[in-house]
Amino acid sequence: MTNLCEIRVPDVGNVAEIDVVEVLIKPGDVVELEQTVATLETDKASMDLPSSSSGTIQEVYIKPGDKVSEGTLIATVLVSTEAANITEPVQPVAIVVETPVVEKAPEPAKLSAKLAPEPQQTLLTLQNANTTTAKAHASPSVRLFARELGVDVTKINTGSGRKGRILKDDVKNFVKKIITEGSVATGAGIPSIPTVDFSPFGETETLKLSKIKRLTGQNLTRVWLNLPMVTYHEEADITDMEAFRNTLNAEKAKGELKITGLMFIVKALVAAMQQFPSFNASLSADGESLILKKYFNIGIAVDTPNGLVVPVLKNVNNKSINELASELAEKSEKARLGKLLPGDMQGGCMTISSLGGIGGTAFTPIVNAPEVAILGVTRAKMQPVWNGKEFLPRLMLPLDLTYDHRVIDGAEGARFMATVKQNLSDIRRLLL
Repeated sequence: MTNLCEIRVPDVGNVAEIDVVEVLIKPGDVVELEQTVATLETDKASMDLPSSSSGTIQEVYIKPGDKVSEGTLIATVLVSTEAANITEPVQPVAIVVETPVVEKAPEPAKLSAKLAPEPQQTLLTLQNANTTTAKAHASPSVRLFARELGVDVTKINTGSGRKGRILKDDVKNFVKKIITEGSVATGAGIPSIPTVDFSPFGETETLKLSKIKRLTGQNLTRVWLNLPMVTYHEEADITDMEAFRNTLNAEKAKGELKITGLMFIVKALVAAMQQFPSFNASLSADGESLILKKYFNIGIAVDTPNGLVVPVLKNVNNKSINELASELAEKSEKARLGKLLPGDMQGGCMTISSLGGIGGTAFTPIVNAPEVAILGVTRAKMQPVWNGKEFLPRLMLPLDLTYDHRVIDGAEGARFMATVKQNLSDIRRLLL
């Protein structure tokens, strides 16, 4: 016997609209369970949609360029009764990137960015001279759309909908008005880079950037223009730490997960954050308050074929080195395979960007706002270190701390790094 099953868009984390980038099936195709049937993309995520059934495609209801949402019917599949009885829905996988911004603003430099109190989000805060305290009438989807653009719906005096209800077009028109009038001063007046025709100099090829890279670039530019960042460079002696790590790995059975030095860096960083609460904080949207976080989640920047993603290790202060190593290995593999879910990327308090496997001596990582600091790590190397009597070979690890100078001053940044350095140089301090 046969049964007709439906493939629908499941819950992808409260995303209102999803662009259909590619459809990989057509009527008559035979698909397997978890086979990718379409590629979807939003301003926040890129994802592969796997089939929730095995069988023959009967009809496809989407095409490239369509917009879908949770519950939208993608296709129908003819399956046998036996297969239908054991088929389970499969969740889509996603790579989350930076917070969305207006992509086609005529004058993007005239939008200012302020830190929002929500973890892992940086919103454009649009000001309007004519403020109002009246309650705005808008649906939840319109409010979500406004938040993604950084618009306070209470600033929109009247809506064009029934009984003055605010619609998405009203939010868009509000943004256009702000851009046209130039009422946002921050970042204004920055000249754009002129367009250059390179063809007279030789052969060229144009490769379109992926949506992920475009949005990542826009977010980094926004942070760079709006955060006064300072980078502090330091070196930590990890000779004893590495000896201990090698001993632990030697005791592990063949095939058992090895511990990397990054796990000790994570623990040392969290121990320092517990001593310096301002590093585990975010600046409020109005810039008047500091939001201190009582949890300790660390983002780890991972290089993938789709671009840089930042899975988050949750509640690091309550986990052992082995637990963290296992969690990072699992999330890193999911990131490389494009199977990270939105929840894997959210809630970070501070980020670590490590180039240790590649090389380098120092670099300037950009703060992952609304976090207030980021720790950069490059490759450790043996160096002669003077101990007061003689030079001894020591394994020195370069560290680079970039922080938001509005929240953290130079002295506090130096003290924080001194604490991280002490924790790494003598890991027994992590027990205190």
